Amino acid sequence: MSEQPTHEETAVTEQNAAAADDDTSLPLFHRTVRPEWIDYNGHMSEAFYVLVFGYATDAMMIETGLHAGYRESTGCSLYTAEAHLRYLHEVAAGSHLAVRTRLLGVDAKKARFCHELYVVGAPDDVPEPEATPVATTELLALHVDQRAGRTAPFPDSVRGRLASLVEPAPSWAGRSIAEVPAVR
Repeated sequence: MSEQPTHEETAVTEQNAAAADDDTSLPLFHRTVRPEWIDYNGHMSEAFYVLVFGYATDAMMIETGLHAGYRESTGCSLYTAEAHLRYLHEVAAGSHLAVRTRLLGVDAKKARFCHELYVVGAPDDVPEPEATPVATTELLALHVDQRAGRTAPFPDSVRGRLASLVEPAPSWAGRSIAEVPAVR
């Protein structure tokens, strides 16, 4: 089974993005944990958290104007420059996932955003307000002109859309991995 979203899944993601309830938040991204995503410990393998977060980034790009047509016509795309992932709870096969994406900041050539992954009861459910994420990731992405091989400013329309979505960072964002003292 392919790990890439099918044409139908991509079309649904694009439809969901276009049908967002308001312009101040992004629609949730949904997936169901596939059996092949389960590791030898009996829960979702770390690589597949990254896969789901990657698909959520793709959905965010569609919603903000950085879709396939934009990439084809401009030669520009987002490149992840830095990521910090936290695995908070195990996720079982067949679990229904919802990813909330938050834009935390944007400037001329970069964007900072995060994803929060939740287990929900059904494929299109919304996490309860008091729900705790099972994983989070914070990302710094650069807008890159692939033809020139360097960063490039966002078009005003894209930068404006990204800026309209910026919200305060959750308390966990901006932290680094704790130091572990060396044993001597």
